[in-house]
Amino acid sequence: MTNLFEILAPPSRQAILRLIWMEEKNASQIAARMAAKSHITFGAVSQHLAILREAGLIEQRKHGRERWYRANQKPLGAIAEYLESMWFSRMTKLKAAAEKEERKCQTKSKSRSK
Repeated sequence: MTNLFEILAPPSRQAILRLIWMEEKNASQIAARMAAKSHITFGAVSQHLAILREAGLIEQRKHGRERWYRANQKPLGAIAEYLESMWFSRMTKLKAAAEKEERKCQTKSKSRSK
């Protein structure tokens, strides 16, 4: 089974996904944007695209000599669900601790004003 977290670990792959999340782009457009931001080569971008494609995270279509890419958002939904479930309980605990601290501060403030 492919570990999506390992595939998405490199910042360059994350950046590529962000570029094509909402709008399909061709390989040249992706490479140009990546080169401008992080001085990455076209060859490196091609390798990242191949890895993302093999993992099913992006889709490719050919139009003439160009290859166009777009994000396949469906498999990333599983990651989002996992992260939400992992963080939900921690965020609930953090909220409870913050509210407790706020009540404590309010109690101190009231006792000082008397």
